[in-house]
Parts: sequence; C-alpha cells; structure tokens
Amino acid sequence: MGVVFRFEQLVVYQESRTFRKRMYKLAKLLPRYEFKLATQIRDASRSMTNCISEGYGRYTFKDRLHFFRESRASLLELVDDINICVDEAYFKVEHLETLRVDASNLHKRINGYIQYLEEQAKKSAPPKRRRMPMSSEVSGNTAAP
Repeated sequence: MGVVFRFEQLVVYQESRTFRKRMYKLAKLLPRYEFKLATQIRDASRSMTNCISEGYGRYTFKDRLHFFRESRASLLELVDDINICVDEAYFKVEHLETLRVDASNLHKRINGYIQYLEEQAKKSAPPKRRRMPMSSEVSGNTAAP
C-alpha cells in the first residue's frame, strides 16, 4: 500500500492492528458451535481499531477521548472473550496467556495515549473565567441597595 494515513503511524494503532489479527485467528479456530463467540471476537477486534482511526479523525479532544475510551472498552471485552476460551479449555492456556499479556501491554499503550490526549486538552482549553466581584463585595458594603 502506497498511501499511508497519519493514524496508521500511531504505535497504538499498529499494536492494536496486530492484536486484532491475532484475535481473528483465534476466532477462526473456535469450535463451529461457538459461532456467536467468534462473531463477537471479530466485532470487538474491529471496533477496537475502528475507534482509534475514527477518534484520530475527530476535531475536538473530547471526541477523540471518547473514541479512544471506546477502543479501550473493546479491548477489555476481548479479554473477557479470552477468559471464555480459558474457562471452556478451547486452547492451550499458554497460548491464551500470551494474548492476555499482549492485551495488558496494549491496554497500557491505549491508556498512555488517553493520558496524552487529556494533557493536550488541558493545554488547549481556554482559561477559566473568574467571576468579577460585585461592587458591594469589593467595598465591604454588605447592605442591600
């Protein structure tokens, strides 16, 4: 692919994309009767990376933060899906544990980017306006006019 969008250069997006690919492979290996779980895994994986790209394209920090938080929520949803696979003994625990470790690292990466966005939002926020005291408050006169 020749054209590269700026969000594709984000490490958090690249790592999320790699994790999504691994989760898609996991979904393909599930027993056929777990088609709903497989669909859930693909949907949450896709949502995780979609929210990063959509959030990156938003204009306000509030919107960006919303979508990155949604991405984090989708990641945690996938952790629960991994737990289902552990509980049902669909795969070797060691393999699922590597997914959990990757999810933990990705969770930290997403949280770091959210923190960065929050800091940028504070820097760009207009200064809070202070309420001007009424003339009676300034002069010490507390009597009603």
